[in-house]
Amino acid sequence: MLLSLAQAKTVNDGYGEMMLVPAGAFTMGDTFGDGESREGPVHTVTLDSYFIAKFEVTNADWRKFRDDAGYNDPKYWPEGRVMPKDQIPYWTQPQNHGGGTPDSDAYPVLGVNWDGATAYCNWLSAKTGKKYRLPTEAEWEKAARGTTKNRFPWGNQITHEYANFVGKQQFDTGMKVGSFAKGASPYGVMDMAGNVMEWCSDWYARDYYQVSPKKNPKGPEKGAYRVVRGGSFFFEGQDLRVYARSGAWPSLQAYRMLGFRVARDAD
Repeated sequence: MLLSLAQAKTVNDGYGEMMLVPAGAFTMGDTFGDGESREGPVHTVTLDSYFIAKFEVTNADWRKFRDDAGYNDPKYWPEGRVMPKDQIPYWTQPQNHGGGTPDSDAYPVLGVNWDGATAYCNWLSAKTGKKYRLPTEAEWEKAARGTTKNRFPWGNQITHEYANFVGKQQFDTGMKVGSFAKGASPYGVMDMAGNVMEWCSDWYARDYYQVSPKKNPKGPEKGAYRVVRGGSFFFEGQDLRVYARSGAWPSLQAYRMLGFRVARDAD
């Protein structure tokens, strides 16, 4: 049974509100038959409880890491490869509400690759003493759809009242996180459809659902790409389905439609 938004347990370690997703089973995959073959077969997955960020990581969040001495510490970065700060050109672009421009704090950070997202989580873990990480693909989907079989976090139809996707703005780019109250997931998680695509921790494999474990799947042991979820401001509405999945090269250089949100182990 889903928690109501009023009953939802939250935590905040000083780096943003986290929503509890309680332990239990949910239906994962293309329940409508309107997606791609990689989105099936439909299967039941059981997950332990966890917390997931209510909002995508913002420019203000990323700036705390970017300006911290720990940013250049190789211990936080996969294989010790520190991403140069200027690798994200959108940081200084007003049209993309980059974090280096005025009044940009509440916008999602754009262009962080998987390595950078992982480094941020490692740094956050060190700062808080809690285990922060990217969500697994299964955790991401459950946080987006709950135990429903809906096409989108809120139901089965989509308009610009619910999400930021192509055509919402004259210049398609990220909008302030939490701009669409109607688009909240059953757990109160915002912007899980549209705005920016989000990194998951898993390696990507097109046929993974055929062999994935029923409890706490974490993706293939290896691969070339990492899972991305959620669609973006440059996608058509139907492509924001909660079960839509794709992959991207983890060291991808500054792709402006990519962002991320963090997860945290439950206490």
